[in-house]
Amino acid sequence: MKIPVIDIFAGPGGLGEGFSALVGNNFKRIFKIVLSIEKETFAHQTLELRSFYRQFNPNNIPSDYYDFLKGYKSLNKLYERWPQQAKLAKKEALQATLGEGKNSISDKELDHKIVEALKGEKNWILIGGPPCQAYSVVGRSRRKEYILDENKDEKVGLYRQYLKILAVHNPPIFVMENVKGLLSAKTKNNSVFSKILVDLTDPVRAYHEDFRNNSMQLSCPGYKIYSFVTKPRDYDLEGKPVFQHKDFIIQTEKYGVPQTRHRVILLGIRNDIDVIPDILVQRDEIPISNVLSDLPKLRSELSKVVDNAQKWCEVIQKITLNGILTGINPEVKNEISRQIDLLKINHMDTGAEYISSNNIDSKYYPEWYLDNNVNGVCNHSSRGHMESDLLRYFFVSCFAKVTEVSPRLEDFPSALLPDHKNVKEGIEKKKFSDRFRVQLWNQPSKTITSHISKDGHYYIHPDPTQCRSFSVREAARIQTFPDNYYFCGPRTSQYIQVGNAVPPLLAYQIANIVLKVFQGYLAQHFKLNQPDT
Repeated sequence: MKIPVIDIFAGPGGLGEGFSALVGNNFKRIFKIVLSIEKETFAHQTLELRSFYRQFNPNNIPSDYYDFLKGYKSLNKLYERWPQQAKLAKKEALQATLGEGKNSISDKELDHKIVEALKGEKNWILIGGPPCQAYSVVGRSRRKEYILDENKDEKVGLYRQYLKILAVHNPPIFVMENVKGLLSAKTKNNSVFSKILVDLTDPVRAYHEDFRNNSMQLSCPGYKIYSFVTKPRDYDLEGKPVFQHKDFIIQTEKYGVPQTRHRVILLGIRNDIDVIPDILVQRDEIPISNVLSDLPKLRSELSKVVDNAQKWCEVIQKITLNGILTGINPEVKNEISRQIDLLKINHMDTGAEYISSNNIDSKYYPEWYLDNNVNGVCNHSSRGHMESDLLRYFFVSCFAKVTEVSPRLEDFPSALLPDHKNVKEGIEKKKFSDRFRVQLWNQPSKTITSHISKDGHYYIHPDPTQCRSFSVREAARIQTFPDNYYFCGPRTSQYIQVGNAVPPLLAYQIANIVLKVFQGYLAQHFKLNQPDT
């Protein structure tokens, strides 16, 4: 029997994908997502589509699915072709808002959905990550919000939806993910993370404190909270593991993800389970060249003007006009000239939702990324950039090829500095002075965030001849989504989905640890319930 998993605040399904990817010797999935919940429309569409994909054996995905990826079939036609699987996917992937707002799903309905999905099974896993905007260090800094107010921003307390499910349904194990900024977030009365840890260890107490009008009689043994990367420093008088807050941070670049994404991820094990979990095994860092170099080359579009390849090339060549490159490193200037010569002979397209190609061959973990039935790549189109930004992109990528670092504002020729009021502050005080950041071929990428949807300035492609920001597929590769994972909706929404997701390859490693804990629990439970002989 597959182990049931419920995924709340699921986004496009990165955490669930990692669990679902774990297969046994018979190539059948070990975990089964029985219910996933997401409120955003396009992320939910992505979630539902991936649920449809998982209704089939991994080695027997129908050709109709690939026809959809290639644009030969619409999503509706795909679902019409396989109505039973589409019905199951629709039932599994629920679009709903968790919380206490006017449009939120009620506690009663949520409990019903959970009970219905579990079909009486008591041994299951809860996973998910409450929305993190309220805790993000950058977000708090931009809002100048150093003390969080739960009354003004309900996102601050959305982890309490976790508490409700833990208190009422008592899963043996849970996994909860959030941003690193959670560790430094504070309300008027508490360190947010300290309170979360206390609440998660005793969800019934916390639940009744938060929802005093709830007269439901609840009983839960509580949970021990573990880190995925650090063994307990000690155990307290009650036998619970002791950690420092920083012990819960996973630096994903140390675990096979080509990205310096640092996230807080907690493992909760019910107190009646006597199993100590393993921790993640560190790996070598993966440079982005290993996951991007095989993808079709694209040029960016020109925004706000008529776009074509010749016009695009002519715009970039303006960087050589007298005065623009005054005072820069001569080696960088030579590299700019060399790349312009290459630009003249490379005739690239701007991409599409699907590009046919026989040359897709990831250097890293091909059995994870690649699917030969795709015969190309999807979600791989470039966005438009203003002429002035194209010149900056070309400069920073050439600068990085020579120096192997991304330039800061003080490295720019004055003619290429943006016309922003805070540029002087950026140069003198080094505040956001890397606002045009090229990612480096020989290093993991910086964190892919949802901000990539607004502009590409932090995610400039290292190849000067492409002179653009990352495509959705490139961001998805860095996030370790398989190539057959399709993101629904307009491109802006696709970027947001990718940026908000948990890297599936990290989730896959987490799932392996959870599986061993679960197996230990079942062995213990079976032994305790054996009759004496």
